[in-house]
Amino acid sequence: MEKKVLAIVNGNEITQNDINRSLLRFPQETQEHYKTEEGKKQFLDQMINFELIYNYAIDSDMEKDPDYIEQMKLIQKDVLIQIGIKNIMSEIDITQEEIQKYYEDNSQMFKSEETASAKHILVDTLEEIQKINAEITNGMPFEEAAQKYSKCPSAAQGGSLGSFTRGKMVPEFEEAAFKLKVGEVSEPVKTQFGYHLIQLDEISSQEMKSLEESKNTIMENISHQKQNEKYISSVDELKNKYAIEIK
Repeated sequence: MEKKVLAIVNGNEITQNDINRSLLRFPQETQEHYKTEEGKKQFLDQMINFELIYNYAIDSDMEKDPDYIEQMKLIQKDVLIQIGIKNIMSEIDITQEEIQKYYEDNSQMFKSEETASAKHILVDTLEEIQKINAEITNGMPFEEAAQKYSKCPSAAQGGSLGSFTRGKMVPEFEEAAFKLKVGEVSEPVKTQFGYHLIQLDEISSQEMKSLEESKNTIMENISHQKQNEKYISSVDELKNKYAIEIK
């Protein structure tokens, strides 16, 4: 299917594969248009037009045109620079010892965040929150109290805030939540939003990812570091090899 010949211009075939490669140069939105029946016809017509102009340029000896020669030199230079950089970057080796050392030296990077899951009740005054706290102490379920009294939209879910990590809540709320035991209800907590009661549903402590789980990230980071060092050292060597004159 990819090699299906769609047109022949002056003996040169235009295949579906040629169309597919050319389409990759366009934004996704434009590609989608050219995948429609009308778009396919428009794009093929454009490819035919380009092929006609290409033949015109060849027959007119435009390969000898100074602009063509200059642009080809620039393209060749850019391609050679990219290949040169690729060649420099490819000469990178990473040992198991380096991976192990990076893992040990950067252990904080591979720790999962501490997470809490909690419910809360939010009201405007200390007096209100104290009365609600007394009702909960006397047996009212926390979820029922949240639905009945809380002014937070989470009241519809029994006050549930879902899971959150450190740094996601205001400091006073976070400090109180992460100090609780599972199932425990906090004392009234004041924040910029009002007064809260917090009940902790679940908490997960920081856990260290294994070396095997972290290996791909470590290799990528070491590779970037070594490539950068190799690039700098190679350029320094080339500065000594080739004359530089800055004016």
